[in-house]
Amino acid sequence: MPARSPRTVLSAASTALAVLAAALLTALLQAPAAQAADRAVQGGRLDWGIKSSFQSYVTGPIAKGSYSLTQGAATVGASTFRFHSATGSYDGSTGAFRAAFSGGVHFTGHRQAGGGYQLDLTLSRPTVRVAGSSGTLYVDVVSKAKGTGAVTTSSQVPFASLSLAGIDMRGAGTSVALNNLPATLTAQGARSFAGYYTAGTPLDPVSLSADVRPEDRAPAGAPSGPATPSATAPAHKAASGGAIVTGAVDWGVRRTFREYVTGDIARGRWTLSDGAQDGGALFRFPSGTGTFEDGTLRAAFRGTVRFTGAHGLDLRLTGLRVTVEDGRGTLSADVSSTALTGSKVPLVTFTAKGLTARDGLARVTEAPAVLTERGARAFGGMYPAGTAMDPVSVAVALTAGAALPALPDLGTAPAASAPASATPKAAEGSGLAAEPVAASGHDDGDGFPVLPLVLVAAGVLVASALGTLIVRGRRRARPAAEDTAAAEDTAPASKTS
Repeated sequence: MPARSPRTVLSAASTALAVLAAALLTALLQAPAAQAADRAVQGGRLDWGIKSSFQSYVTGPIAKGSYSLTQGAATVGASTFRFHSATGSYDGSTGAFRAAFSGGVHFTGHRQAGGGYQLDLTLSRPTVRVAGSSGTLYVDVVSKAKGTGAVTTSSQVPFASLSLAGIDMRGAGTSVALNNLPATLTAQGARSFAGYYTAGTPLDPVSLSADVRPEDRAPAGAPSGPATPSATAPAHKAASGGAIVTGAVDWGVRRTFREYVTGDIARGRWTLSDGAQDGGALFRFPSGTGTFEDGTLRAAFRGTVRFTGAHGLDLRLTGLRVTVEDGRGTLSADVSSTALTGSKVPLVTFTAKGLTARDGLARVTEAPAVLTERGARAFGGMYPAGTAMDPVSVAVALTAGAALPALPDLGTAPAASAPASATPKAAEGSGLAAEPVAASGHDDGDGFPVLPLVLVAAGVLVASALGTLIVRGRRRARPAAEDTAAAEDTAPASKTS
C-alpha cells in the first residue's frame, strides 16, 4: 500500500475533525434549547397604579368618588395596586412569557340623583404577555360609557402596550422580575376606559415578579401523570353532628387603616402570630372549629394580629369568631387596645343570605361589612359605627375532602436590585431591570451560565484531538532519511585520539 503524503494525511484529519466539531457543537447548542422548554409560572405579584391622575380625579372634589378592591387585590404605597397569584408559562429559550394575576379594582364617581354612578369602571385579572422586546397587558373590563351610560363587559382586552427595550428575557432561572415597564394605552383600551383617555396616553408603569417552577425531571422508570389517591384516604367523609372539619376567615380589617398604620403618621406595623397568615390585602385566621346546620354557623378560628405605631397605637385582635343566623353574620374577636379591652367583642356585621353547603364546603365570599358600636370603641373612635370595613370571607369544610379557598400567592419577593450582569446595557438609566432569568445562556440552577463553559470545553477537546492527529500524521509521513539522521544524532559520539 503506497504511503500517503503529509499533506494528504493532514487534509483528511482536518476534514474528519471539522465534521466531528460541527456535530458536537450542534448537539451542545441544541441541548439548552431542549432543557429550556415551557415551564409553569406559579405565584407572583403585579404592581400597577393604572393611572395615578385618574385615581386623583375619581377621589377628588369633582368626581367625589372612591375605589374598592376585589378578589384579594391590595394597595402598595400611595397609589399602586397589587395583584396576586400569577399563573402562566415561561420559555427560557425564546423569552416568551405569559402570566395572569388575580384581583380587581372598582372605581365609582359622579353619583347620580336617581342612584348609581356616572363613572363606573372595574379592571380585573391583569395578564402580561411578552414576545421579543414588546409586551401587552390584558385586563377584564366592566365599564359604563361616559355619554350613554351603556354598560359593557369585555374579557382580556389588550389594554396597554409594554416596552421591554434592552431587556433580554431569555434564561433559565427560577423567577422573572420586570420593573417599571413603560405602559401606553391602546385603541381598544381607550374604548374600554369609557372614553376618559385617548389611545397613546401614557399609563402608570408596570412592575411584576413571578416564580418559575423548575423543570420536572422524574427518575427513569418513574410513573407519569397525576398521582393516584390512596385507597385509605377519606375522600368526602362528613363530620358527625354538623361539626366543622376545618375552616378559615379572611378579613383585612380596613384598607385605609392598614395604610395609616404603615404611613407617615403612625409609622407603625402589624405582626401576625398563633397561625394567622398574611394574604397581602387580608389576614387569614385558620383552623376553624364549630358547627354548621341549616344555614346557622358558629365557628371559632386561630390567629392573632397586632397593630402598633406612634401616638399610642396598640390594637390586638385574637380569638376571632363568626356567627351566621337568619342570613346575618357577625365577626367578633377578643380585643386589647388603649380604648377597649374585652372578649368576644362584635366588631362588624355582614350579610350572609342563603348560606348553604356545596361539595362539602359552606362559604361566604367578600361580604360587605360595617363597623358596630363596640367595634368603633375598639378603634378608639377613629371610625364611627356604620363605617364600611373590609369585606369578610368565611369558608368551612364539612367533609374531609373539601378544600378551602387558596390564600393569595404573592410569590417570592423580588430582590431590591438586579445583579449587574443581569441588567442589559441598553436599559441602563431607564428604570428597566431584568432579574436573574434575563441573563443569557442556560442556568444550572445556581445562577451560573453553563453554555459558555461547555463550548470552551468542546473547543479544548477538538483542539486536543486535532493536535494528536497532526502529530500522528507527521510521524507516519516522516521520510526514512529523517529517521536515519535521528538515529545518528542519538548514537554515542566517536572517540578521537
